[in-house]
Amino acid sequence: MQLVFATNNLNKLKEVQALIPEHIKLLSLKDIECFEDVPETQDTIEGNAIQKAEYIKTKYGYDCFADDTGLEVESLNGEPGVYSARYAGEQRNDNDNMDKLLANLKDKPNRKAQFKTVIALHLNGKLETFTGICKGEITTEKQGEKGFGYDPIFKAEGYDKTFAEISLEEKNKIGHRGKAVNQLVTFLASL
Repeated sequence: MQLVFATNNLNKLKEVQALIPEHIKLLSLKDIECFEDVPETQDTIEGNAIQKAEYIKTKYGYDCFADDTGLEVESLNGEPGVYSARYAGEQRNDNDNMDKLLANLKDKPNRKAQFKTVIALHLNGKLETFTGICKGEITTEKQGEKGFGYDPIFKAEGYDKTFAEISLEEKNKIGHRGKAVNQLVTFLASL
């Protein structure tokens, strides 16, 4: 089986590749010569994942899946949510995004948050979605060198280290994307 993973984010590609069985050949957008920005104009995480998968299927004809991920902070009414990648601006800079989030939480005692990933699979003319959620909290400062995005300021429930301080294998076991990808893999295995 061959599937396109509709992402230009090499970190996401690496995370997902570690979870997908070897008999499924994963193609990137680069592999199918898609060098444009795939639209993400919906107001929900699920909507963006579906939009990206439908775009690749319609424009390029490949069976594919796309994900959208957001960090939802309770005391900020779910911000940054669907705007997680560009929270601090269109430059999509991880450090700027974390700095803005930490500044917005400075006087807030409630630091509860969750990462949410939705994967939309376009396969054999059907659309399926899979959702993974990892609950946790936002730290008061950046910790760790691994990972990407908000990983240095997010601790999963029951953990004393941020996502940026644990291994990719451990993050994939407990994390939002790992949970969604495992549902995807289970679904593909059932076909």
